[in-house]
Amino acid sequence: MQSFRTELENPVVEKEIIELERKIRAFREGSIPEEKFKSLRLARGIYGQRQPGVQMVRIKLPFGKATFKQLLRISDISDEYAIRNLHFTTRQDIQIHFVSLDRTPELWAKLAEDDVTIREACGNTVRNVTASPEAGIDPEEPFDVSPYAHATFSYFLRNPICQELGRKFKFGFSSSSRDTAFAFGQDLGFIPRIRIVNGSEERGFRVVLGGGLGAQPMAGHVVNEFLPEDQLIPYSEAVLRTFDRYGERNNRNKARFKYLIQKLGLEEVKQLIEDEQTASKVKTFTIDRNAVPLPTPPELVPFEEEQPSNNLAYEVWEKTNVWPQKQAGFYAVYVKVPTGDLPTASARELLAGIRGHVADEVRITQNQGLLLKFARKESLPHIYNVLAKIGFAKPGFDSVADVTTCPGTDTCNLGISNSTEMARVLESLIYDEYDELVYDRELKIKISGCMNSCGQHGIAHIGIHGSSLKAAGKVVPAAQIMLGGGVLGDGDGRVAERVIKVPSKRVVSAVRLLLDDFAANTIPGELFHDYYLRQTKDYFYRMLKPLADLATLVDDEFVDWGHQETYQQAIGVGECAGVVIDLVSVLLFEAEEKLAWANESYRAGSYADAIYHAYSMYISAAKALLLDKGIHSSTQIAIIKDFDTNFVESGEYIIPGGFAGQVLEINKNEPSEDFARQYLAMAIDFHEVIAAKRSATAVINS
Repeated sequence: MQSFRTELENPVVEKEIIELERKIRAFREGSIPEEKFKSLRLARGIYGQRQPGVQMVRIKLPFGKATFKQLLRISDISDEYAIRNLHFTTRQDIQIHFVSLDRTPELWAKLAEDDVTIREACGNTVRNVTASPEAGIDPEEPFDVSPYAHATFSYFLRNPICQELGRKFKFGFSSSSRDTAFAFGQDLGFIPRIRIVNGSEERGFRVVLGGGLGAQPMAGHVVNEFLPEDQLIPYSEAVLRTFDRYGERNNRNKARFKYLIQKLGLEEVKQLIEDEQTASKVKTFTIDRNAVPLPTPPELVPFEEEQPSNNLAYEVWEKTNVWPQKQAGFYAVYVKVPTGDLPTASARELLAGIRGHVADEVRITQNQGLLLKFARKESLPHIYNVLAKIGFAKPGFDSVADVTTCPGTDTCNLGISNSTEMARVLESLIYDEYDELVYDRELKIKISGCMNSCGQHGIAHIGIHGSSLKAAGKVVPAAQIMLGGGVLGDGDGRVAERVIKVPSKRVVSAVRLLLDDFAANTIPGELFHDYYLRQTKDYFYRMLKPLADLATLVDDEFVDWGHQETYQQAIGVGECAGVVIDLVSVLLFEAEEKLAWANESYRAGSYADAIYHAYSMYISAAKALLLDKGIHSSTQIAIIKDFDTNFVESGEYIIPGGFAGQVLEINKNEPSEDFARQYLAMAIDFHEVIAAKRSATAVINS
């Protein structure tokens, strides 16, 4: 693999890729434990599939933005290393599947040639920073949030404070108060604001903290009505530092940021965030507003007028999939991508066909489609014909007919049911029986293969997640139906409620009942989630209860969608949340490694990074010694306190001022060169004492 190493211009990325190759080799040779290696590869976007021996690789595209060249590069890589398919995710990433682990360094290197990364796309890190795909062209936006999303992505990528969080952390930027990026469902969500102070315009954000989906979805809390733009990064850093220090680490089901708020209370968490700002690397951070320029519109050149291949279908498509931009004379074209899957051959044909008719940029949307920008009115028939030729001209983008879904049991270890085939069946139901609903963008159906909300079912008006039931001594594939979720706007949202569980094959009947009832009984202008609140959960439970009757099951209902054989539940070990490493030797090795990183950062003049690496060394080393005594501390702050109780107060380790006093100097001091030198010196002394004691113990025990 020497050839690809010398082609990379970015030495940091080159070093990471070479390190990944070295770690894969060490894992194959047995010198790195499997759990430790799993943690490492997840942070590099490499995720184990349901199928043994192959990987899913998640490609991280900040706010879903890609040039034609980048999308073609990813298509080439999918052809060479995967299965000739691009899967668009609800976090605006691209996933490719069935990749050999040994080929991932080479794959990453080829992506890096076009400035694309897989770094921190999975694992306990800051995941892909999402934003409204319309950002920059949205007629309702106060300003373009793309540069702010880009700054957030860039600042926290490889940042020491978020490399080993207790769980993943998600940012989202909406372009307007319509909240199309679901700010209320993010760990940190932002709604753009403008205010006038002394006659001057100031930019900022309404801030929503502590939302999240998963098995227990929660809407976030508005914590700031106007955060000035230069405080976006400092505030976000303080939040992450708080999460790293106080977040749960043993019980990953309770380790997201929303549970920290649930445990400590919102006011205490806000105070902890404020306390952390002293130690933040920056106190203000100027956002480069020109970092993400708008793509150049296509040249205005005369071309032969083209007629749509199907006039009637074109009219519906134009009404549902085309919207005027804020730039006069230009249109945004939305491409509906069923189940988020675009074959690479279709991707190439699409890009070749639309080149010169739209700008050189695509945005992946939160409902797994594509957004094309700067189309002229006269180009629309041609764009439609290109899409129709490859089978992607279906109308009803982001409507009832545009069902969001995760891959489910196709590839995911956690999948309980086949969500992709269920989505296809429900979309067919809408097109065949409710074709008027392709115009309705106020009601959404979303499906996940399990309870973890990768398909966003927890914030849907009609949400469905995979489950199972038992009947006649067999397992029945089932669907948990959730109702009443949705975006309220301006950072507010509603989480769907679990109503009833029915056999999977009865989902079509359930959706038909819900749509018919809504059409018959709604008040003019009433949205579905308001209708749900008015009728109450019990009303819908009673309506759907006959579908839950297992005494009336027929043979076909023991078979999941898209399968021929009788259903067998097979749930693997999920990796989306990362892993917990509790091996003493591994933790001590990590402590030594982090101390080396601290020294390296100090020599480079990166004093804040050096301090945080040294802090991480303290935590890893202390956790290792506590585990050696059988003590499992659930947070970093608990590790610090437990070390004092079990080692300092007993006299086993002499630390003037106590371990907490020494370690927590980190959030009482500015990250200056003087403090970095002092803190690093204390960390080195602590590590040397530990190493000496363990060496002496090893000699005695031998």
